[in-house]
Amino acid sequence: MQKLLTGALALVLIAALGAYGFWTMQRPEGHYLSDLRIELAINQGTPGERGNLLGVEPLLFPSDYQNLTRLQRKLSAYLQQADEQGLLSGKTVVVLPEHIGTWLWARGEKSQLYQVTHRREAWQWLELSNPLRYGFALLRASGEDRRADAHLRMKAEQMAADYQQVFGGLARQFGITLVAGSIILPAPYVSQGVLHAGDGPLFNSSVVFASDGRVLGQPQAQRYPDSGLRRFVSPAGSAPAQVLETPAGRLAVLVGSDSWYPDNYRQLAEQSVQLIVNPAFVPGKDGWQQPWRGNRHQSAAEALPIRRGEVSEQQAWRHLTRSASAELISISVFMRGQFWEQGVAGQGFINAAGQQLTGPPSEGARLLNLWL
Repeated sequence: MQKLLTGALALVLIAALGAYGFWTMQRPEGHYLSDLRIELAINQGTPGERGNLLGVEPLLFPSDYQNLTRLQRKLSAYLQQADEQGLLSGKTVVVLPEHIGTWLWARGEKSQLYQVTHRREAWQWLELSNPLRYGFALLRASGEDRRADAHLRMKAEQMAADYQQVFGGLARQFGITLVAGSIILPAPYVSQGVLHAGDGPLFNSSVVFASDGRVLGQPQAQRYPDSGLRRFVSPAGSAPAQVLETPAGRLAVLVGSDSWYPDNYRQLAEQSVQLIVNPAFVPGKDGWQQPWRGNRHQSAAEALPIRRGEVSEQQAWRHLTRSASAELISISVFMRGQFWEQGVAGQGFINAAGQQLTGPPSEGARLLNLWL
């Protein structure tokens, strides 16, 4: 009798595990409508031979990341509208916001992940749906927030491939140079034209794609991750910023809060940079008006002219980038939208000829254009 009960329990357990395994592989998708409107908030100068610098601030939500086709179609719709307004050419540099690639960790998950209201609930669905991948990634995770590290590490190779497919594809489709915001990956590198995730610590990096979809240079890692990232993202340290040759001029990328630090601009000026692009991200629906978070964990922040909490995020970003790049052309482009309970804020701006162009505030997607 005991053997019979033991056998029955074993069969039940096997059936339960089999059902759970089958459940983890199911990824049904629902129909999704999205707002594809975008406002031309800044359009400065007149068309010329040098081309233009175009910032795109998309309005994005978790459901936009359910599959690559959905994300690519939305971003393509924004660029198509820019093209119809005569803003795209072979000498156009398009800049997307920070972390536009990081959210690819949510690609291909169960519908419940996109429907919950809190990010922690989304994390739970991610872990339940990928138990083995998450478990192995957790063993290799590092930093103060090992859970966040594991979420990104478990999908790193997939994210790198998706990132190159989406953004390299957009660059090729529209014949533009595309600064693809940023993505958090473990020790990313480019080999034989392909972006790979390595085995080291996580870095917040930006990749630039040429008009034929090729990767230009190597990933540009963030040197000074801000307080919100430092628990799982490593600083790139003293690694110098790359200067890339583009049809619009010599270009460099400062990721996120790297745009606050004068030393970065001095190094780029010594390399005769002409264009500085800054993919940025400010968390919180009202974060743009909240007191500036600063970067109390970076010693370099001690040299900044303002202190944490003295001014708003908006005032800090505009003051620090303007004071540091008065003689250079730069653009800061921010993510917009809502990711579970966390809204994202920020209004992009352009620094050129000693002036700062901001455009009218908007709740929706924005285009920021400067003719060079």
